[in-house]
Amino acid sequence: MTTIRLAIVGFGKIAGDQHIPAISGTDGIELAAIADPNGGIDGVAHFATLDQLLADAPDIDAVAICTPPQARSALAAAALKAGKHVLLEKPPGATVSELDPLIAAARQSGRTLFATWHSRFAPAVEPAREFLAARQIKSVIVEWKEDVRVWHPRQEWIWEPGGFGVFDPGINALAILTRILPRPFFLTRAELSFPRNRAAPIAADLAFSDQASTPIRAEFDWRQTGPQTWDIRVETDVGRLMLSSGGSRLVHDERVLVDEKKAAYRGIYRRFVELIADGASDIDLSPLVHVADAFMLGRRRDVEPFIEV
Repeated sequence: MTTIRLAIVGFGKIAGDQHIPAISGTDGIELAAIADPNGGIDGVAHFATLDQLLADAPDIDAVAICTPPQARSALAAAALKAGKHVLLEKPPGATVSELDPLIAAARQSGRTLFATWHSRFAPAVEPAREFLAARQIKSVIVEWKEDVRVWHPRQEWIWEPGGFGVFDPGINALAILTRILPRPFFLTRAELSFPRNRAAPIAADLAFSDQASTPIRAEFDWRQTGPQTWDIRVETDVGRLMLSSGGSRLVHDERVLVDEKKAAYRGIYRRFVELIADGASDIDLSPLVHVADAFMLGRRRDVEPFIEV
C-alpha cells in the first residue's frame, strides 16, 4: 500500500499538540498539507482554505478535519465529493442529523469516513471493557473535571451554540463509557449550568440507567483548578474497577492492571490507515447522541458569568 498523503484542515491547538506527532509516528501516512487561514508549519504545503487545497493539491488522499464542530459537516462533504478520505475530530459534528448525509456520501463514493473518539484509544480502555464484559455492574460514577482556562484558552467558539461547552471534554468520558459498558444506557435526568454570559454550559450533572436499572452518574465541570480529574469508577460483583487519568490507569480494588501513558492519537491514525486499506468506514455516533439527549432533557441553571482572564 502506498503512503497516504494527508492534509489537516484547521490548524489549532489540538492539531499541533496531538495530530502532528501522531501522524509522524504512524506508518503508512504522512502530513502533506495544512489548510488554515492563519498559517501552518515550515516545510509543509499551506493553503488558506479547503477549497484552495482541493483545487491546487489534487494528490492529497485524505483530510483530517480539526476545525470547530460547527464547520465540520460542510468541509467533510466537500472533501468526500472531491474523492478524499475523511477523518473527523471529535465531536464529528455540531448536530446528530448532519452526519447521515456524510455517511451516505462516503458509501456512494467508496471513501472512508472515520468519526474519531480519541479517548477510546487510551491504553486502559480495552482492558476495562474486557474486565466488565463478564461482570455484574452495580453502579458507575464518572468525574470529568478540568480547568477550561488551561485546556481551551481564548477559544470563544467553544462557548457558542454548537461548541458544546463542557461537553467538549465530557464527550470523551461518554466515548469511553459507550465502549466499556456491556449494555446500552440512556439518560434519565440532566442539570446543565450555564454562565449568564455564555451560550454553552460550564458544568453538567447527568444521570443514566440501562435495562438492568444500573445507576450511572456523571459530573462534568470546567471550573476545577489544581489537579485535574478524569475518572470512571465502576462497582461490580467482584469489587471496584477504577479507570483514571482519562483512560491511562486501571485499578481493580488495590491491584494495578494498567498504568501507561500512551498517545491515544496514534491509535486513531493506525485505525484510519487500516480503514482505508479495508475500504471501510467507522462512524459510531452514540457519544454524540448522549450529548444531544442532555441538551434536550437538561434543566438549565444559570450560574455566575465566565470571564476569561
